[in-house]
Amino acid sequence: MKDLSGYTPRPLPGTAVLEGRFVRLEPWETSDHGTALGEVVSGPDAAHLWTYLPFEGFDTPDAFAEGFTNLIKQGDWNGYAILDQETGQTIGTASYMRQRPADGSIEVGCVLFSPKLQKTSHATEAIWLMAHHVFEDLGYRRFEWKCDNLNLASKRAALRFGFRYEGIFRNDRIVKGRNRDTAWFAMTDDDWPEIDRAFRDWLAPSNFSSNGQQIRKLAAQPSNHIQNQQ
Repeated sequence: MKDLSGYTPRPLPGTAVLEGRFVRLEPWETSDHGTALGEVVSGPDAAHLWTYLPFEGFDTPDAFAEGFTNLIKQGDWNGYAILDQETGQTIGTASYMRQRPADGSIEVGCVLFSPKLQKTSHATEAIWLMAHHVFEDLGYRRFEWKCDNLNLASKRAALRFGFRYEGIFRNDRIVKGRNRDTAWFAMTDDDWPEIDRAFRDWLAPSNFSSNGQQIRKLAAQPSNHIQNQQ
């Protein structure tokens, strides 16, 4: 059993900008990010992006900019805008939530990827940057991901990114008038070195063809977890 008698509370995420090759994560500011992202995540054509989030979508970019910023403030989150490094366009957002510095535990949540970000190397790098910041810069012990158990895409993404499935909280919430069972995933500081290597190998320029297609798939699940499932 690991001795944690000398463990000290970890710092909360601050205002650091997280820089990658494909994306840059900037602390959320409505004036800089909200309206731009709102152009691609608001209105009826984007309603499907909000299906499994615990609040309704927004009708206009301006309504999104104001409303989403208020959600971040009320929820005591550390929200990040995800920007394309090449174009500077805001293409998504994700937040640090459920912040428990005394326990060294924090969650990535309210993940909202525009169609331009979904299933791209940019999305993969964004999650790696957030995980790297948690473990390497802030010294946390646990990084969580949870979602509606009906959200198959989110569950597949969590596993691909190296989060380990931990179970279901049944009848966890009432969301938009229906029951939500919540699926829990996490990675720990013990898992992190192997996950980090997998991300770095996948994100390396040598892993992409001249037209930007991946050569090898991301294999971020820790080997001990894979062995335990066999």
